[in-house]
Amino acid sequence: MWDDPTEPGPVQGDTIETQAQTEAHLRAFRAHWERCRRGGDVPMRADIDPRGIEPLISSAFIAERIAPGMVRLRVAGMHLNDLMGMEVRGMPLATFIEPGDRDAFALRLVDLFDGPAVLRFALRARRGIGRPALGGTLMLLPLRSDLGDISRALGCLVTDGASGRTPRRFGIADAETLPLSGAAPRRAAPPLRTLAGGRSQAPTGPRDRSHLRLVT
Repeated sequence: MWDDPTEPGPVQGDTIETQAQTEAHLRAFRAHWERCRRGGDVPMRADIDPRGIEPLISSAFIAERIAPGMVRLRVAGMHLNDLMGMEVRGMPLATFIEPGDRDAFALRLVDLFDGPAVLRFALRARRGIGRPALGGTLMLLPLRSDLGDISRALGCLVTDGASGRTPRRFGIADAETLPLSGAAPRRAAPPLRTLAGGRSQAPTGPRDRSHLRLVT
């Protein structure tokens, strides 16, 4: 029989100390990302040094945007595999979210890349047979790909209890979006002008090679 997922679980004596340590690790995790920002811009994927996020390396991941509101995991720490009970590389990040919260989660992911913005979620997994109370924090920080577009994210998913029977999925208890200041905005494509015969052509002029993108 399922327990009420909103009912608080047993409180352990070291809960406050553990939460304080987790918060310290999360601050250090974001601080490394902040140090990689050049002139306040979104850092490149290649700028992230695993040694800078070592305390949370097993909970860390790199995600790739595959569509508006959708990302998949490219690299993931062992803790994410443990939560799902399988290898999660290549899976959508939304796999960890309860189906009823996935639409709201997708809207936040749009802000992550298009804002850009930093995202932080307070998570709570349902309790049940073989599944003890489990809370968590998910943090997502935008990154630029090797092509320069904001389509990658550095993230971590830390939890505060035993995983129990897997897979574990989380409901969103709270969400915070922090827009970034100083991030270089996306430049819009030049307007098309109409020629005789109904054809359209972009304005002539020197080509900006930074606009070239590889399409696969």
